[in-house]
Amino acid sequence: MSTDTKQQTFSEIIKGETPVLVDFYADWCAPCKMMVPILQELKSKMGDSLNILKIDTDRNPDAAIKYQVRGIPTLILFKEGNILWQQAGVVRTSQLEAIINQKLSEYESV
Repeated sequence: MSTDTKQQTFSEIIKGETPVLVDFYADWCAPCKMMVPILQELKSKMGDSLNILKIDTDRNPDAAIKYQVRGIPTLILFKEGNILWQQAGVVRTSQLEAIINQKLSEYESV
């Protein structure tokens, strides 16, 4: 019996059933640092119903190019591999939670 846990790739994670909020950031970016407590609060509110990933654009420029990240921080909401929402800039927790819930309900009703 194997006890190895399989590392999921980025594309596997964003194609999953659980919605994924991806934060494209850089260590030197002051607004990006403002997103850290916001995302922590969001995760504590939404729990396992949402995965949050952080992608360092300096270390992963190909991902930033692929998703047309023009400014940081950029947040992208994925569900089953589809982009439901994308926005650059700092977003407050309450606003972010409302946007995510709205986009997910729109997606589910299609």
